[in-house]
Amino acid sequence: MTEVLTPNAAPIVRRAIPVTTDSLPATLHPILKRVYLARQITQATDLERSLSALLPYQDLKGIDTAVTILTQALAQQQRILIVADFDADGATSCAVALRALRALGARHVDFIVPNRFEYGYGLTPEIVQVALSKQPQIIITVDNGISSVDGVAFAKSHGIQVVITDHHLPGEQLPAADAIVNPNQPGCFFKSKSIAGVGVIFYVMLALRAQLREINWFARQPITEPNLATLLDLVALGTVADVVSLDHNNRILVAQGLARLRARQACPGILALLKIAGRDAERMSTMDFGFCVAPRLNAAGRLDDMSIGIQCLLTDDPANAAQLASQLDQLNRERRNIEATMRDEAIASLQQLHDLDDLSRIPFGLCLFDANWHEGVIGIVAGRLKERLHRPVIVFAPGKDGLIKGSARSIAGLHIRDVLDEIAALHPALLHKFGGHAMAAGLTLKQSDFVAFQQAFDTRVRAHITDAELQRILLSDGDLNANDLTLDLAELLRNAGPWGQGFPEPRFDGLFDVVNARIVGTHHLKLTVRPKGAQRVIDAIYFNIPDSLAIDSLQQVQLVYRLDVNEYQGQRTLQLMVEYLHVVM
Repeated sequence: MTEVLTPNAAPIVRRAIPVTTDSLPATLHPILKRVYLARQITQATDLERSLSALLPYQDLKGIDTAVTILTQALAQQQRILIVADFDADGATSCAVALRALRALGARHVDFIVPNRFEYGYGLTPEIVQVALSKQPQIIITVDNGISSVDGVAFAKSHGIQVVITDHHLPGEQLPAADAIVNPNQPGCFFKSKSIAGVGVIFYVMLALRAQLREINWFARQPITEPNLATLLDLVALGTVADVVSLDHNNRILVAQGLARLRARQACPGILALLKIAGRDAERMSTMDFGFCVAPRLNAAGRLDDMSIGIQCLLTDDPANAAQLASQLDQLNRERRNIEATMRDEAIASLQQLHDLDDLSRIPFGLCLFDANWHEGVIGIVAGRLKERLHRPVIVFAPGKDGLIKGSARSIAGLHIRDVLDEIAALHPALLHKFGGHAMAAGLTLKQSDFVAFQQAFDTRVRAHITDAELQRILLSDGDLNANDLTLDLAELLRNAGPWGQGFPEPRFDGLFDVVNARIVGTHHLKLTVRPKGAQRVIDAIYFNIPDSLAIDSLQQVQLVYRLDVNEYQGQRTLQLMVEYLHVVM
């Protein structure tokens, strides 16, 4: 693949050694084949997207024990309580568990989701205390629980069985749950270590249905055996929203979910969220999940109570779904305003301390704290700063009892949870608690220890990455000639995914003459460009352009771009989505 360095240097093109042997179909479009080979796709089986190609649930350690417990719970109609996380993965996981268990015959199943501002993350003793009012006999965690040692112990002391389903990395001590299903726990041979929490609970429900089928459960009840594929819209949303790597197994789950959405065979809540975002379900993409649906769903957990989002995903009434989607949309608008203020304050604070035009003077590992920042939005702000400065960032907000809560976002090549683990080992009194995975993590520490943590974090980051690794790299799939720049190719590439984290959407780079350029909105650049040496012109759009870009100087540019289909007033045309622009002098 091509590597294009930004933002402090003109693009530098490096051609990787191409894969020389493959067994991909000879009928593949040569551009698409080039794209696949750059992503290490070398055989036709890597392109399989049918459910029959999914990894077997039998490879998940602990799933047999979990199924035995849940089978008994259904037979005895025990009270089951789902304890969810307060993000989109947690919300979709909760909806999958509830919908599946009810379809499988459970009559006493409910959920709670911790309010992040009162109880924090996971199955804590405090949230178990709240759960006791519902008198559960079994607690199932979804997208959390692997670090809930104290909470599980507290639940067990009250005679509650606990089944943990999670995907986060475990600590040194596992909780003493009755069953743990987590592909990242020691001794688990399930190959998809990047499966999201919603994928884990979906697998548990598949295994439970298989067991119930074996014992002739559906005939004896009698109930109709459910088609769990109807839940794949939820699985796809949670998988994309949690920004897990789209390995082959995850691509199958997402592709199947997208197919259901495009056929409008999705839950009313997702359809309502798409409608309020102005997106057409029939042309749904992973980007619509990531930028339109997930932010609105996440807004509930960030600013209010994720129960609103979960109820939106659970309702089968389109009118109720529309009302709940409207509430989520309003919360998302509030979240955007809070985020913009915090982001501007963070940049202003950084500019007072560092020259942002000279990234070499900024710490390798960056920590920011403000006593007025909103706890629910710090993760988004950390992500925005990470994208702008291309270095790991932790943003902190006030918590309770003299503690501050941090949300960390990392860059490729730096496992952020491992860094926090090292700090905890070197400075045992510094971190109150932490957890997460390679690209994102959460932590709490005393406000009085913030400066000491700042220094420790920067030191450990410097131990793992170099100046060169802090240089932003845009991976390109090379140049396209003028004849390749077509609507047909844009459609082909759109449908060849699903694209996402770890399996990036195809992007290309090349020289173009600028025919016209104008600002639209406040920070967006609308272009008409001509491929070098060609006669035809193509529309392009560059969102959030740098303040330093001189529009009048745009005569010839090198673009890094994606092919997109622009739909306006019933007309469909090719459009380039510009990700980087370099003025050629």
